[in-house]
Amino acid sequence: MSTPPEDPRPDDAYPDPARSAQESQVRYVLNELGDVLEPGPPGWRETGIEYFVRRGYLMVDETFYDEGRRVLTPGRLTGPDDEPPEGGPRDGQRIDGRRWIRLHGDADTFRAMADINDAAGDEVARLEYAVHIASGCCPADEPTPVAPGAAPDPPVSADRTAGAGIRVVVLDTGFDPAAATLSWMRDVQGDPDPGLGAAVLPRYAGHGTFIAGVVRAMAPRAEVIVRQAFGPLGVVMESDLVAALERTLRYDQPDVINLSGGTNVESVRGPSLLNAFYERVFRRYPGVALIAAAGNDNSRRHFWPAAASWATGVGALAPDWRSRAPFSNHGSWVDVYAPGQHLINAFPSGPYVYQEPPRTGTQVQFAGMASWSGTSFAAPVVAGLVAARMSRTGENGPAAVAALLAEARAAAVTGVGAVLVP
Repeated sequence: MSTPPEDPRPDDAYPDPARSAQESQVRYVLNELGDVLEPGPPGWRETGIEYFVRRGYLMVDETFYDEGRRVLTPGRLTGPDDEPPEGGPRDGQRIDGRRWIRLHGDADTFRAMADINDAAGDEVARLEYAVHIASGCCPADEPTPVAPGAAPDPPVSADRTAGAGIRVVVLDTGFDPAAATLSWMRDVQGDPDPGLGAAVLPRYAGHGTFIAGVVRAMAPRAEVIVRQAFGPLGVVMESDLVAALERTLRYDQPDVINLSGGTNVESVRGPSLLNAFYERVFRRYPGVALIAAAGNDNSRRHFWPAAASWATGVGALAPDWRSRAPFSNHGSWVDVYAPGQHLINAFPSGPYVYQEPPRTGTQVQFAGMASWSGTSFAAPVVAGLVAARMSRTGENGPAAVAALLAEARAAAVTGVGAVLVP
């Protein structure tokens, strides 16, 4: 694996623990995937890393593909016989009306994109983004053990029929089947979480299990399926996420999809492959609601797909349920805020070693439950409430979302916005 770019700032340059934790998570991604991901924006060494893109690849409109290759010659393109990296597309391969251009290993991906777009006078060359669970680079914190037998928080709905007949698909890290022994988790199904079975729980193990538990607490009778869309590092390429979304729509036939992941992007138009997915596929499923986490960067910058008009973007409330959690992204593009700080729900059993300051290196033992924070976990509160309303009213997903958002706006909190609580 090639050596990832180094952040020139010293470790002690971030006295704020939250920023230190984010920096730790960014370096984690670079250390593991630095050979396939390139950090952005182009001036990230001065401004900080905001997102990751597929290293050495551009998607260029079919109409400008040949001209784009001429713009980049000589020396910045791979040869016709060069094999792509494992999992990488081939040079010239088509994708959603574009074709891949694969760059030479030493070429600057961002500079190559700018040169093609300058020549075309339009955004004909685009990037593929890495989508990360919970945020551009991180969940809000690492999980914390709770006492054995602790109850979920928010608690399980008093209406034990809520969600009956509604199917919620969670696209995440997979599911721990041991969690199905918990009373509110019975019959939850899903793909195995690849982080389970290790001597020490990996960084993002249990993320999908926790989210499934939050959905079930809001909608105890909903059919919940957890699909493993994100790898054990909590990262998936945009094209692979689109493929996972298409499989879920075709084979799982969901009423509600929970996606606790996303990315910032360079273009104001949003991520091109996710936008194309909506135009090509998702708009043909008008009864399905997509609930997406707004991200944990304490930023107003748009976070996708939560910021898309075809998704419901969910920010996080603090434990008082009246103020915004300090980590939550915010802005007019966030549709609603729901509880997302210090939630308690299902989590795998086993040892875990903290990787972020201030607890770096400390080992703890989990026993089936955890406390965790992030917009990752605010999103399934909303997904569960949508499922509960659908089963009660007979509305489809978007209609139930619209009704709940109207209630949330009526209960808006000054300085926060629309608020939806159980």
